[in-house]
Amino acid sequence: MALTAGIVGLPNVGKSTLFNAITKAGAESANYPFCTIDPNVGMVEVPDERLDKLTELYHPKKTIPTTFEFTDIAGIVKGASKGEGLGNKFLSHIRQVDAICHVVRCFEDENITHVAGKVDPISDIETINLELILADLETVDKRIGRVEKIARQKDKDAVAEYEVLAKLKEAFEAEKPARSVELTEDQQKILKGFQLLTSKPVLYVANVGEGDIQDPSGNPYVQQVHDYAKNEGAEVIVVCARIEEEIAELEDDEKKMFLAELGIKESGLDQLIKAAYSLLGLATYFTAGEPEVRAWTFKKGMKAPQCAGIIHSDFEKGFIRAETVSYEDLIQYGSIAAAREAGKVRLEGKDYVVQDGDIMHFRFNV
Repeated sequence: MALTAGIVGLPNVGKSTLFNAITKAGAESANYPFCTIDPNVGMVEVPDERLDKLTELYHPKKTIPTTFEFTDIAGIVKGASKGEGLGNKFLSHIRQVDAICHVVRCFEDENITHVAGKVDPISDIETINLELILADLETVDKRIGRVEKIARQKDKDAVAEYEVLAKLKEAFEAEKPARSVELTEDQQKILKGFQLLTSKPVLYVANVGEGDIQDPSGNPYVQQVHDYAKNEGAEVIVVCARIEEEIAELEDDEKKMFLAELGIKESGLDQLIKAAYSLLGLATYFTAGEPEVRAWTFKKGMKAPQCAGIIHSDFEKGFIRAETVSYEDLIQYGSIAAAREAGKVRLEGKDYVVQDGDIMHFRFNV
């Protein structure tokens, strides 16, 4: 499933450093605005301990994790919605992603310039959010006049669309994002067609200094970001982009030792990848056997035939049923044969809603 999260933020907050660490792609990182003009795209493996356990169980020839895509988008500045600082180009890049990872500077460093002259995470967040809102307001304003004329003629679709546009316009003028507007299910479908920047789900990434990573709760900037995100119903991940860049260069064993020395169970990047994956309502099912153990990404709520179609369209067309066992049951019983004997292996039909962690074997006939 080709879904992508865009990494956004003001210039010099650590976006490209973080992106380098995520993808090891070496996106140019420099101490001045606009060094990243074209978006960099990188694929990352989604960390999943379950895949390691299944590999131990099956001893396959190949183990294939699922992947997720990040896009590093150049720094946005005040006035971006009016084209400042290559703003229109940057905003168009955000329009193409499915979710936003908003990196916020929560560290002091006199050697790294801040575009506003001081570290103020809430002001930084509000600067970007306002630019996105203003860009969306322009989109709505362009459309609402045309739709209103048709709505006056009692056109049912136009009336429905006008109601949504009016709600959005009111929210934007109050400097609130589209995702904060209460809409019915039908209205949500109309909203999707507008491709608004502020309708995308957001994850805040608090980038701290090396001294704060063990106990970020002592950093007042991080607390400010947490309080802001709580009001939005958004999640916050705390990372130190510099440390993450170092970790990314290490082998797995060295990485574990380094994290243990820092007193951290999981790297910030692993947390970020998992959180971005979850933000988009994604989950993982597995196929497992001697040739291959593989993780597959699906959208929560998808039924068995749709999930089969992720592997190959023929699997969906000719779907008969899916032999299914939960990851927990398989690990508990130690083998598919033992799980079957215990009655934990199920035959699921076309209406089965696939669950995260299901191990599936699809039966089909084309």
